[in-house]
Amino acid sequence: MGTPSVTTTSDAGMGIGYTTLRVRGTDATRINITANGIPVNDAESHSVFWVNMPDFASSVNDIQIQRGVGTSTNGAGAFGASINLQTATLNAQPYGEISGSYGTFNTHKETVRFGTGLMDGHWTIDGRLSNIGTDGYLDRAEANLNSYYLQGGFFNRNTSVRMILFGGKEKTYHAWNYSTREQMNAFGRRFNGCGYMNATAADGTVSRPDIDYSYGVEEAQQLLRNGGRLNYYDDQTDNYIQTNAQLLFDQKFNNRWKLNVGLHYTKGDGYYQEYKDERKLIEYGLKPFEDAAGNLNKKSDLIRKKAMDNHFGGMVASLQYNAPKLRATLGGGYNYYEGDHFGKILWVKNYIGALNPNDDYYRNTGKKHDANTFIKAEYDFAKGLTAYADLQYRHIGYKINGFGDKWAGTSLQHFDINEKFDFFNPKAGINWQFAPQHRVFASVSMAHKEPTRNNYTDGYVNAHPKEERLLDYELDYQFANTWMYAGVNLYYMDYKDQLVLTGELNEIGEAVAANVKDSYRAGVELMAGLQLPCGFHWDVNATLSRNRIKDFTETLYGYDADWNSLDPVVINHGETPISFSPDFIFNSRIGYNWKGLEAQLTTQYVGSQYMSNAHVKDHRLDEYFTNDLNLSYTFSCKALKEVTVGATVYNLFNETYENNGWASSDFTGHLENGKVVMDKRNNYAGYAAQAGTHVLFNVGLKF
Repeated sequence: MGTPSVTTTSDAGMGIGYTTLRVRGTDATRINITANGIPVNDAESHSVFWVNMPDFASSVNDIQIQRGVGTSTNGAGAFGASINLQTATLNAQPYGEISGSYGTFNTHKETVRFGTGLMDGHWTIDGRLSNIGTDGYLDRAEANLNSYYLQGGFFNRNTSVRMILFGGKEKTYHAWNYSTREQMNAFGRRFNGCGYMNATAADGTVSRPDIDYSYGVEEAQQLLRNGGRLNYYDDQTDNYIQTNAQLLFDQKFNNRWKLNVGLHYTKGDGYYQEYKDERKLIEYGLKPFEDAAGNLNKKSDLIRKKAMDNHFGGMVASLQYNAPKLRATLGGGYNYYEGDHFGKILWVKNYIGALNPNDDYYRNTGKKHDANTFIKAEYDFAKGLTAYADLQYRHIGYKINGFGDKWAGTSLQHFDINEKFDFFNPKAGINWQFAPQHRVFASVSMAHKEPTRNNYTDGYVNAHPKEERLLDYELDYQFANTWMYAGVNLYYMDYKDQLVLTGELNEIGEAVAANVKDSYRAGVELMAGLQLPCGFHWDVNATLSRNRIKDFTETLYGYDADWNSLDPVVINHGETPISFSPDFIFNSRIGYNWKGLEAQLTTQYVGSQYMSNAHVKDHRLDEYFTNDLNLSYTFSCKALKEVTVGATVYNLFNETYENNGWASSDFTGHLENGKVVMDKRNNYAGYAAQAGTHVLFNVGLKF
């Protein structure tokens, strides 16, 4: 069943490729994610690119999700939420597994897992190989993903040492532009505008009707009706290789003292290629050229390659003390990141000048070090009554030097950023088990978050982004007995200078964020579960929330009837909803188990949300209601320990919906007595269309 307050998105429309999640409306850059306590978030963007870790879930033994700030033991970067993924520690018995899936959109997955079990009473080796592919729901949104996981371990009574190596290789076609309503109506919901080059009419004439936003759509649609076609760049792809290494050491000294140390290193190397039409050559370090007719060309179509090469490594450690009434943890860590960002021009249409595809047209380097230390103590004041205090200090140093990829009037933007942050994050809470079946928990936590790389490089939105501060209040009640559980959690998250998504995308499809002075997220999370007769069980949760910017001021840029730029206008909207933050989320899971047969119906309802912060109707993302049905049957036979066959029907009732998008606005106006007068506000929006009913069949063999 879905965790309360969680929503997910998918660029390709069916959960493979570029995907992300939000918790209580908080985007992925504010969610702290660790694997075995090791940071997974990219040090610069703060995002987690699951596409670079394909099928990692097949090697995960436990997932812990903490909504809100949580404690320092969840990771140094804990802010809006925390997710810790724990891989399997010890498989004492040898095993082998082979599984395969195939379904709609030519989707397939093949996985092999193995383990030696304990060798010589102390040593184990576990591994996995996976291959995932799909044509995608959207046009050309194919994905080819490969991954591996290898773990070698030593275990005795008080010591464990694990060396873990995992990684992945991905190649995905771009699908991050999303589609306007005009594009969907003209070309269908599966339309993908990424990679568009030009159009060929039935008579062979090549033209380029503009299909961006709503312009030129009718012209392109008419061309298609008359037997023409739209042409796309075949290699408009994202390519990335990531390798992760972890060395984990756990030592139990006695019944009271335990030490955990983790060393880690991540290597990332990748690029994407993109067709761009009618680009100014000077912005790419190229000189204008004369064509065969003697015309001077300052613009041309081109193919660019944007690449990155990065290294991330460090250490985390904690010393734990456990006494009858007192439990304490002293911990900390240090991480260092260095990454190069650079771009190359591979081809320019009709270009006759010198063009070296090995030359950079921009290059910059980011360097970041992140150190933290914390102490957390829990004390039992009485039977069932426990309180804790948690103090954390964190220091971040971040530099960016070099030239970026955006043109700043007369040259490429130049970075000379050198920022330092020092954060003190205190937390405290109390837990009261006042009866065997009843528990109450209350906490107050402070957290700070430094801006991301994009907050600096998308300087046209925030030239000087500020750090965020969050004060999180939580009050939780839980009841549980042998056949049911129920809970209610109240939260109030008070933000200072929260970096909220504006709804806009930057040039490479990443969400743009901007500081807002005062904002909050408040809500109630309800949870319940029943163990019903005859093998049935039902789990349900719901979130009712209010997510608001207390006083939102919007800056709009515009132009007059002759397309001359006008000075921006500033509009104060007062209190407005925070973007991408639905006020209502509902999850349900009804399951049935009987003699190897398992059936499960998973339901999610997500209320309407806005894709910008201006509370504009044209920027609304409609509510959606989805149902997935999973069926499986497990049996044993002489040759194998276990055989499982099954199928999952996604979007069972063929809901037409979108779960992500972008939004922007400008205005048309005129000058009156030297002042700008806004005549009309123009709103634009793009939507991430999701697949209708689709099926995935699977079979698994264990031996």
